[in-house]
Amino acid sequence: MPTTFKETSQKPSRPVLLAGLRTDQKQNLEYELTELENLALANNLQPVETFLQSLDRPNPATYFGKGKVDELKIAVETYGADLIVTNDELSPSQIRNLEAETGATVVDRTGLILDIFAERAQTKVAKLQVQLARLQYQLPRLRTSMSVSLDQQTGAGGAGFTSRGSGETKLEQSRRRLTNEMVAIKKELAELQKDASTQAKQRQESELPTVALVGYTNAGKSTLMNQLLARFGQGAGSDQSKQVFEKDMLFATLNTTIRQLTLPDKTQFLLSDTVGFVSKLPHHLVAAFESTLQEAAQADLLLQVVDISDAHYQEMMTTTKETLARLGITDKPMITIYNKADIAEMAFPLVDGDQSITISARDRTSQDEVLTLIKKTLFADMAEVNLHVPFADSKIVAEILDKHALLAQDFNESGTTIRVSLKPKEIEQYKQYLA
Repeated sequence: MPTTFKETSQKPSRPVLLAGLRTDQKQNLEYELTELENLALANNLQPVETFLQSLDRPNPATYFGKGKVDELKIAVETYGADLIVTNDELSPSQIRNLEAETGATVVDRTGLILDIFAERAQTKVAKLQVQLARLQYQLPRLRTSMSVSLDQQTGAGGAGFTSRGSGETKLEQSRRRLTNEMVAIKKELAELQKDASTQAKQRQESELPTVALVGYTNAGKSTLMNQLLARFGQGAGSDQSKQVFEKDMLFATLNTTIRQLTLPDKTQFLLSDTVGFVSKLPHHLVAAFESTLQEAAQADLLLQVVDISDAHYQEMMTTTKETLARLGITDKPMITIYNKADIAEMAFPLVDGDQSITISARDRTSQDEVLTLIKKTLFADMAEVNLHVPFADSKIVAEILDKHALLAQDFNESGTTIRVSLKPKEIEQYKQYLA
């Protein structure tokens, strides 16, 4: 049975019909369609009705069965809707046939997500990545009807093609143009990636550990990052340009932002906010944004942020796991942060061992508990040591205390004894001063 959506207070001008097909009884189609509704809203569309159908296999011509196609046609006329968004990726012929049957434009899930990404892209890299993904999506969808010869001439009396000659068809020309564009974009991205690799190398040489926020889009990653930046990021509390964009919508930002945090005990690490995931994320986009998502692959620790207030949060966690696996990220230490506990009316902060915590991102106590878990994981190999430094080497004391909190200090006639927590590499570096 079709489901009618309630109108929002600010109804966008373009109504849209949603349609999904269940071919597997284990498929959670209702959840996917709820997500599709949110994707449509994120693209300034107003879903007015959704259609579900169960078939053993998709109709090769129109994807949906004849009865459902007829329902869609009636709904198009009833609502004055000129757009249908399908939950799955359709073949070019299925889209053309469905458009012919219903009289509306048909966009599949992949096309919708690509449109959202194109609108959200801000940086040069993001724009190029989206452009590349769209070209990869368009290439197999060039209409065969475009294959009219550019320079072949028909015979006398218009009897037809007398010779194909050496000219290109419009279809071949379009394919060549798209292919050339993709080659050019890949080359430009490779050049930009060199700069990114240089920056990554510099971060690695700084020896600061890295933490990457990952998870389903709109789970609260950017909110948590901004809260931590406001407290522990240089200048982020007073300069909003140093924070990341956050809004209650899917794919509010596509940029990967990296910031350094310095805690009161002088502990330092890099925190990055990555592109959010969504179920059935088109492979075009996963491939295009692979370089951006490498921040997660290179991180020392992942923070998976989960919207615990959403009834489908477990499916969202599965989406995150599957997307990370597609990127080859399967063995990274991870802390799961169940966010929005205030909305879910759950107790928080609630720590469950060293790898799970329930919080509200705007709650300071929650933030402190998250930082405690991060430090336990990132700095588990640190050990408290006593160092006795002669007065002649007093600059060593200043060097150490510039990076580490002083736990204890004492003086005698030969020098200063300090107690600090150091990494194994640092203990080796200062071993001559071990007391």
